[in-house]
Amino acid sequence: MSDIKQFRLPDVGEGLTEADIVKWHVQPGDTVEVNQTIVEIETAKAIVELPCPFDGVVTELMVTEGDTVDVGTPIIAVDVAADSSAVATPVSEPPAQPAALKQDLVPSPDEPGMVSPEEPKRQPVLVGYGVKPGATKRRPRKGRQAPVPEQPPAPPAERPGNGMPLAKPPVRKLAKDLGVDLAALTGTGPNGSITRDDVRAAAQPAAERPAPAAPAGREERVPVKGVRKATANAMVNSAFTAPHVTEFLQVDVTETMEAVRRLREMPDFAGVRVSPLLLVAKAVLVAAARYPMVNSAWAGDEIVVKHYVNLGIAAATERGLIVPNVKDAHAMSLPDLAKALNDLTETARAGRTTPADMSHGTITITNVGVFGVDTGTPIITPGEAAILAFGQIRDMPWVHRGELAIRRVTTLALSFDHRIIDGELGSKFLRDVGAMLEDPLHMLAWS
Repeated sequence: MSDIKQFRLPDVGEGLTEADIVKWHVQPGDTVEVNQTIVEIETAKAIVELPCPFDGVVTELMVTEGDTVDVGTPIIAVDVAADSSAVATPVSEPPAQPAALKQDLVPSPDEPGMVSPEEPKRQPVLVGYGVKPGATKRRPRKGRQAPVPEQPPAPPAERPGNGMPLAKPPVRKLAKDLGVDLAALTGTGPNGSITRDDVRAAAQPAAERPAPAAPAGREERVPVKGVRKATANAMVNSAFTAPHVTEFLQVDVTETMEAVRRLREMPDFAGVRVSPLLLVAKAVLVAAARYPMVNSAWAGDEIVVKHYVNLGIAAATERGLIVPNVKDAHAMSLPDLAKALNDLTETARAGRTTPADMSHGTITITNVGVFGVDTGTPIITPGEAAILAFGQIRDMPWVHRGELAIRRVTTLALSFDHRIIDGELGSKFLRDVGAMLEDPLHMLAWS
C-alpha cells in the first residue's frame, strides 16, 4: 500500500516568502534517502540545496525548474511505504530550527549525523530529519559499496549516490550557459569537483566555431527573479524611503598604497591578499567609532545606534548584486580583517553566500574602483544609514608639499540618510576617512 508524503517548500532564510526552482537532482521513480540533496532553489538572498526529509521513492515533481514557488507549496511527493521507519511528522509544520543551523544552511552531505543517547528521535536539520535512532553514521547511498581491494575507486567527478557531477551551483550555471555537459568532464578541484576553469576549457573548442545567428527578435525579455528581484525592490524602497545626500572627496592615497605594499611583506599577512580596500575598511571602522550616529538605523519613531559594526561589502556576482557583511568587524585585528574580507569575497564569487551572511549589516562599502570607475552615488543598503563608494586609484597631478607632483589619487563618495545624518556629521565622517587614507598613521592615533 502506498503512503505518499508531500514535501513543502520551507522558509530557508529569515521571513522569505518565495523561491525559484533552479535544478532538480531527482526524478520520478528515483529512490531517495533522508538528507539526500533533491533540489536547488534560489531565494532572494542565496542558492540553497534542500535535503529530502523522507526515505522512499519519488512519485511526482510537483513544480518544474524555473518556477517561482511560494513558501509552503508542495514541491515533491515521495512514497515512503517501502521504508517503515520513515518519520510521519506532517511536513506542513516542520520542527523549529536551532539557531546554529540558521548560520549553516546547507549541511555537508559527507558529514555523518549524530544522535544523542537521551533522545531516540531523529534530529532536525534544515528541513526533514537527521539519521535514524541508533545510527552513528549515515547509511551508504545507493550504489556505494564497502571498499574492496580489487574494485577501482569511483570517478572523482561523480557524487556518491546520485551520479551527479560534483560542482558548485555557479559552475553548473556557467556550464549551462556555455553548453557544456558536466557529466563528460573530469574535475580538477578539491575531491574531484569540477571548477570554472574545467568548464571554460571544455567550452574552448566551441568558441572557435562560427558565431550563432543573432536572435530573430529585436528584443529579449529576461525574467526578474531571485537576487536581482530582491535587489531591485530593496533599492527602490531605500531610494524612495530614505532621503539620500551624497558628498564627494578626492584623496591622495599615495601613502596608503605604500602601506599596502609594506603590509604584504609582513609575516602576519602571509597567504592573505592585501588590497587598498583593507585600509579603506579600517578607516571606516575607526571613523564609525568616532561618529557612532553614522553606524545606525532609522526605526520609525526612534534611531537605533549600534555599538558594533557588521561591515557590508557590496559584491557583484553572476546572480546579481549582494551585500554580505563581516560580523563584528570593529573587534578584529588588521590581519583578521584582511582574512575576513578575503573569505567574504571568495564565498560570494563561489555562490556560497548564505542569507545569514547578508543579514544585520550596519554600514557598507562598495568598491566601484575595480570596474575602472572614479565614483558614483551609491544607494544606501536598507536598514543602514550610510554607504561609502571607493573609486579607482589613478596617477594624477597633485599639489604635494607646495609642489606639483604625480600622486596616487582616488575619489570617495558617501551617501547617507539625511533623517539621521546632517551635513556636518556626514562631512566630518568623510573628512576623517579621507585623512586616514592620506596618512594611515591617523588610524593608530584615532583608534
